[in-house]
Amino acid sequence: MSSHHIVREKQEPALLLLSLDNFSDELLGQLLEWSPTVITTPQVAEQLDSVEIKIDVIIADEIDQNLQSDIKQISPAGTSPLHAALNYLIKNEYKAVNIVADEIDIEELTVFVPQINIVVYSADKKIYAINPGFSKWKPAGESIRILSLYLNLRTSGLADSGNGNFTTVADGFFSIDFDGGFLFIAEEV
Repeated sequence: MSSHHIVREKQEPALLLLSLDNFSDELLGQLLEWSPTVITTPQVAEQLDSVEIKIDVIIADEIDQNLQSDIKQISPAGTSPLHAALNYLIKNEYKAVNIVADEIDIEELTVFVPQINIVVYSADKKIYAINPGFSKWKPAGESIRILSLYLNLRTSGLADSGNGNFTTVADGFFSIDFDGGFLFIAEEV
């Protein structure tokens, strides 16, 4: 039996690369492992091309024809590259996307969260939306930060350090419950 797996198109999260300046090559390699659809901007495309990473889509009004062959182009059409990419992914029925960016305004993501699963990697943080009743296993001493406003927050397995910062108290599951739709949390990568 082969150890290779057949990955159906759109089964794995797409990968939106907005910046690689503060991002580890090792983690990038892990995100590329299952050959996701790679979407980027012209500036990051040059970096990817120099290390021979295949680009599928570039968000730009014009693209360098010498870059790589078979690259789709989507125009930002008066919006941000982030919005253009997310609209493209939703229109093309992608279920999830990993985003790599130096900084991102999570409030910009709120309109997209009900339509696509979004995970943002920014420097040493992994940011994602959670629903009420969320739980996850983590080792003791891990940091979790709540980035959104919330109503009636209830936690288990977490010690409150103030200002939305929490620490896991023991190896095992922690849980976060609250009233409302979803909120964003960040954990260390």
